[in-house]
Amino acid sequence: MFPTSALRRTSGLLAALIAAAVLAACGSNVRLDEPPVEDRTGTAAGAGAGGQGSGVDQRGVAGVQVPGSGSTQPTQMQRIVYFDYDSFEVKPEATQLLEANARYLNANRNVRVALEGHTDERGGREYNLALGQKRAEAVRRAMSLLGVPDSQMEAVSFGEEKPAQTGADESAWAKNRRVELTYR
Repeated sequence: MFPTSALRRTSGLLAALIAAAVLAACGSNVRLDEPPVEDRTGTAAGAGAGGQGSGVDQRGVAGVQVPGSGSTQPTQMQRIVYFDYDSFEVKPEATQLLEANARYLNANRNVRVALEGHTDERGGREYNLALGQKRAEAVRRAMSLLGVPDSQMEAVSFGEEKPAQTGADESAWAKNRRVELTYR
């Protein structure tokens, strides 16, 4: 039979090993740096059209404004950008969608758009909020490179809080990894 002190040391060591394993499993190898975005405007990155910009650090979190009942959404235009698991890189498939929305915003300078970043339910709350923000900022940067002024865009994260589809399978998760462009 083990003495009580040896049993306590063994159970303490076992608890520490379990805690270390759990923390290691929660980690992610995804870097939350700037995603690769191709500059198609021929201007310096971040300068926007004609050097116009808000002068606000794009990594900061912008305030949220809820659109009023009179907000108009352009019809017949896709407004959802989907992302791969644990990623905030804008996929090439989103190019046409972003270009169409950029043309609309450039033609309607009084219209503003909220870029709402979302994640699936996997991952911790704080991580998902950060990933949703990085997704929204990646779309903001891509739209900025297409000439949309920062003053027309607002990036915000909802993390996993507003799922587009419920369920715990890949088809539901894929619909929840998105940025929605909401016009006001």
